[in-house]
Amino acid sequence: MPHSYEHAFKANDQNEDGIRLQKVLAQAGFGSRRKCEQIITEGRVEVDGELVTELGSRVDPNHQQIRVDGSRIHLNDRHITLILNKPKKVLSTMDDPKGRFTLRDIIGDKYERVFHMGRLDYDSEGLILMTDDGELAQHVMHPKYQVKKTYIATIEGKIGGNICRRLVTQGVRLKDGVISFDHCAIIDQNREHTIIKVILHSGKNRIVRRVFAAIGFPVKRLVRVQIGPIKLGDVKPGSFRVMSQVELKSLEKAVEL
Repeated sequence: MPHSYEHAFKANDQNEDGIRLQKVLAQAGFGSRRKCEQIITEGRVEVDGELVTELGSRVDPNHQQIRVDGSRIHLNDRHITLILNKPKKVLSTMDDPKGRFTLRDIIGDKYERVFHMGRLDYDSEGLILMTDDGELAQHVMHPKYQVKKTYIATIEGKIGGNICRRLVTQGVRLKDGVISFDHCAIIDQNREHTIIKVILHSGKNRIVRRVFAAIGFPVKRLVRVQIGPIKLGDVKPGSFRVMSQVELKSLEKAVEL
């Protein structure tokens, strides 16, 4: 550990600033205080990117990033992240001057600080992630991390597998550039419609609808079922649940947090 960083920790200790690191780990669910002390001395803990093995170290969990075995920790009462299933005719906003139904109407007033990570258009359905963790939201929505989104699209007409392949290999030129899918597979079809599974990492507005419209196959129904490693699962339309710690860690790993 660099001398300057060690000195800073000693200064914190002398001034009684911050919380002892083993206490923070215990609050985050890593076991008893003794178990957390063992985790520290084994060299498994980093604070702001620096390895910490000193048991007297104090930290500020609200302003410092703490990792165990490479994964960022969360105090049980620090942040909340929700998995929400947006029905059709719901705005992906927290309020609407025109009085239309919004995400706030679904989650209520219990989680006042949460906001949505990305949007779905008014007529689309499915998975929206919500959080009060600004850093997580920034990573999930940033194009740099290329978080993949999975959709089930029902389109008008009968589409061939060769078209699906071209949407992956060549893409479609739209007004704002060429867009290609990461994956496109036909699930079911008849004379009237085709059900397709689409995976892409672009976050552009109405992108799936615009791609299929550009090749002459309007989308009749669009449901987002997965964002990165997080699946919609059995969350019913118009309801939500709190994301588990296992799910949260998998999402953070996907966006390099």
